[in-house]
Amino acid sequence: MKQVEQQADANPGFQIAPMIDVVFVIMLFFMVMAGAVKVEHELKTTLPGNAETSKETEMPDEVTIGVSESGEITLNEDPVGAPGDKLLENLYNQMKQMGQAAEQSKTKLLITVQAEETARYERVINVLDCLAKANISNVTFAVADTE
Repeated sequence: MKQVEQQADANPGFQIAPMIDVVFVIMLFFMVMAGAVKVEHELKTTLPGNAETSKETEMPDEVTIGVSESGEITLNEDPVGAPGDKLLENLYNQMKQMGQAAEQSKTKLLITVQAEETARYERVINVLDCLAKANISNVTFAVADTE
C-alpha cells in the first residue's frame, strides 16, 4: 500500500524548466540562422525591364525549312526538294546565297528546321547535311503543329 501512495505523490505536475530550455534552444536556432539570411540588394540579379542601348538592335533573318511526312522539303513554304532527292541541290544553292547575303549585310541567319511529327529522321539529316555543306551553323528545331 505504501507503493501506491508513493506513486500518487510522485506526480509533480507541469514542469516549467524543460519548457524554458526548449524555448531557449529554439531562440538560439533562430538567432544563428538570422545571420545567414542574405539581404535582397546583395544578390547579383538583373530584373527584366526596358534596357536602353546605344545602337539599334538587329533581329536575325529567320528562314523556315519544312520537312513533311512524305519527305518533301520546303523553304519558307516553297517546295525545294522532292522526296527522293537526297543531295537537295536546290536547297543548297538557295542556302548558300542566303548565307552570303547575310554575311555581306553582317546579320545573323537563323534557320528553323520544322519537321512534321511523323517525318523520317533521314530527311532531317539530309537537310542538316545540306546546311553544313552551305556553312550554316545557326540552326534550331521545331515540331510542326498537327491540325
